[in-house]
Amino acid sequence: MGSQSCFKALIICLIALIGSTQAQLQLGFYAKSCPKAEKIILKYVVEHIRNAPSLAAALIRMHFHDCFVNGCDGSVLVDSTPGNQAEKDSIPNLTLRGFGFIDAIKRLVEAECPGVVSCADILALTARDSIHATGGPYWNVPTGRRDGLISRAADPLRSLPAPFHNLTTQLTLFGNVGLDANDLVLLVGAHTIGVAHCSSIATRLYNFTGKGDIDPTLDSEYAKNIKTFKCKNINDNTIIEMDPGSRDTFDLGFYKQVVKRRGLFQSDAEFLTSPITRSIIDRQLQSTQGFFEEFAKSIEKMGRINVKLGTEGEIRKHCARVNN
Repeated sequence: MGSQSCFKALIICLIALIGSTQAQLQLGFYAKSCPKAEKIILKYVVEHIRNAPSLAAALIRMHFHDCFVNGCDGSVLVDSTPGNQAEKDSIPNLTLRGFGFIDAIKRLVEAECPGVVSCADILALTARDSIHATGGPYWNVPTGRRDGLISRAADPLRSLPAPFHNLTTQLTLFGNVGLDANDLVLLVGAHTIGVAHCSSIATRLYNFTGKGDIDPTLDSEYAKNIKTFKCKNINDNTIIEMDPGSRDTFDLGFYKQVVKRRGLFQSDAEFLTSPITRSIIDRQLQSTQGFFEEFAKSIEKMGRINVKLGTEGEIRKHCARVNN
């Protein structure tokens, strides 16, 4: 009797082990279950991103914010409810946009294959396709992610890098999700198509040490120009380009700004404080193609952070709410 119980337990363990090894991200995960899914997503992106190219930056930022908080599970897409404040309403996520874009794609995919393709995968694929459609790099997006069941407003505050973080804190937060210094510099390179709000750099411009001064690591002439034409007072919340003059072009412009001490965020300026991160920037500046190739590796790596697979989580019917 005891031996039979042990045998049954062993079989159960083996089945669980086989299931866990089989459940993994893979290219073309939906090839049989929803063969048109990736084409539907790409078609929608190509048709609509041309009318709003700045949305590419918003979508890749959303993908980043999703993956850094409890893994790439689409939890950033969930709406708050009377009983729960979701990630979407956390302070770092209040300036995210593009949710309607993802919802529209989800409806098209659901019409083709109900209950098959996760919102997490749709977000990952949409971020890739929008960047590539606007002239940026292409990267592989293995699929098979499942959607998370939990979305809490408190989590982004603990997990997301902030504009005021020093290099040590940034490296720690990246390390917490399995990314390194190289990934940090490469992924932040996406700021080349990004924008910021004046509120995120107000302290650098107006009160860095509490004495009404400018951050000395920010180029003084550039700071003066920003204060004159963009962020005219400490309470200004105007939108400002992170790579002035080429915000719609995925290129080396952001890195060029950083080495001139013109990176908007304090976190950007921190890259110049370490020979390691500075050398990574210098390497990118040698070749746009090289930057594209390295960026592709890092963002594919990011897309694998703590993914839910197999029977974990669910496939949401609507990206903004869990099924139950």
